[in-house]
Amino acid sequence: MNPDLTLYDLAGADASLRFSPHCWKIHMALAHKGLSAATVPWRFTEKEEIAFSGQKLVPVLVHGGQAVSDSWRIACHLEDAFPDRPSLFGGEAGRNLSLFVNSWSDATLVPILARLLLPSIHALIHEKDRDYFRATREKRFGPLEQLPAGYAAQIEALRAALQPLRLTLARQPYLAGAAPAYADYAVFGMFMWARCTSALELLAPDDAVHAWRERLLDAHGGLARAAQAASAQAA
Repeated sequence: MNPDLTLYDLAGADASLRFSPHCWKIHMALAHKGLSAATVPWRFTEKEEIAFSGQKLVPVLVHGGQAVSDSWRIACHLEDAFPDRPSLFGGEAGRNLSLFVNSWSDATLVPILARLLLPSIHALIHEKDRDYFRATREKRFGPLEQLPAGYAAQIEALRAALQPLRLTLARQPYLAGAAPAYADYAVFGMFMWARCTSALELLAPDDAVHAWRERLLDAHGGLARAAQAASAQAA
């Protein structure tokens, strides 16, 4: 019997478009554990809908009567609540290393990708979210209309930032080794953010990171590849 799980998941104007990198970490973690959750489409200005969690951001996982927020805490909750299912971390040392990868991905990749994705995200979100989205993002990144002028430089910055992954993936198929685990999902969520919102070509076809991304798109029965993407040529 599948446990009672509900995931509040960021959606675009089209409720089937689920594009949050942090929510995608949890979609992959659930699939890894062989779990399924009922998903609730949530939008940026619907803060009251998740007020029960004590904060204002998704993902939020409700397990029975318990609400867990923040993708890392949710991953740890899944690991601890379902120890008989495949491990996300492979032990305590793996959990600690996965936390580093998760922190590196958030700190390094989010700022680079945001400058590439924000204009297209603004066009995809619900009309009621657009003023909020513009005001909050422009405080950090400047006018959305000015960002495309820097796309070439940002793509180069992204490819340079991925060098630690590239060196690792030249030696093994996944960051976690022979099979994917949460360290992989913590980075892959960023690529799903891009795939679901933009047709920009972010990776060269001969890049080891490109091959890794393709393997993860096909993982868990092609869960990620089946998700709504910006175009058939999505990056």
